[in-house]
Amino acid sequence: MKISAFHLMPHRELPQDFEKRYSSVWVTPPWWELADPARVGQYYNWTLDELLFAARAGFDGVCTNEHHQNAYGFMPSPNLMGSVLARATQDLPVAIVQMGATLPTSNPPIRVAEEYAMLDCISGGRLVAGLPLGSPMDVNLCYGITPMEHRERYREAFALTMKAWQAREIFAWNGRYYQLANVNLWPRPIQQPHPPVWVPGSGSISTFDFAVENEVCYCFLSYSGAKSAKGMMNGYWDVVTKKGREANPYRAGFLQLVAVADTDARAEELYARHVEYFYHKCLHVPAAWFAPAGNQDYRSLQATARNPMRRPENPK
Repeated sequence: MKISAFHLMPHRELPQDFEKRYSSVWVTPPWWELADPARVGQYYNWTLDELLFAARAGFDGVCTNEHHQNAYGFMPSPNLMGSVLARATQDLPVAIVQMGATLPTSNPPIRVAEEYAMLDCISGGRLVAGLPLGSPMDVNLCYGITPMEHRERYREAFALTMKAWQAREIFAWNGRYYQLANVNLWPRPIQQPHPPVWVPGSGSISTFDFAVENEVCYCFLSYSGAKSAKGMMNGYWDVVTKKGREANPYRAGFLQLVAVADTDARAEELYARHVEYFYHKCLHVPAAWFAPAGNQDYRSLQATARNPMRRPENPK
């Protein structure tokens, strides 16, 4: 098992009454009232320092991701952070885990393929390439892509990205959403035929299917505790088995909030206020935004109805 350190880089100083004064931490929070650019610059540097500390402490990977117009995670471009981490860890055997660059918001998506190839070259072949669908808040509400198109765009962008990394000839792409006369990716990743690909998700059955069918790692983003997470992961492994694939550990990643101390009581004492801040403020989003009409398929909606921990009021 490999253990990585993940950082959302959320707002660290939201007002105590934030969730009472503002309707959401995502899409609509007024920047001019809540954040100072100079202070956010400190956040970026603190985040890099913390991830570099984790790399030097022996973690197997350091992780960043992408979000937009929010105080939940201040990284609209995770690859900027990833490039700093790749350069600063050249002497360490630590993976640069981009969890990652959202394909539907990148037009054309070969931009992601190019930047990931750069990161793999800078890091000497240490990139883990996360290719997420992106949250409804980012993709549908901030970038204006309709929920019905969200997964279709993602599937086409994923196929284009994978082909761009591997093709040995210049090719044209004439898809429904992307049309490119000449695809000839420079540079190419060091890791061939491509870096390890992770598809992060929060429990959609469609995403389970997609990861298994494309032979990539599914990384479950668990914010709801061990009991719910075990049920989710059991569902994923059921899909692996039903599709006749080998259930090896490289098929799954698992993200969980963790506090470490000498005793459970001490861990709770140290971590309680941080957990309360995160869940009450950083996940303060209208329930309807987590699952807009058309964003989920019927099977996932059925599973949500059966399992309360999958519902929008328990978004992750």
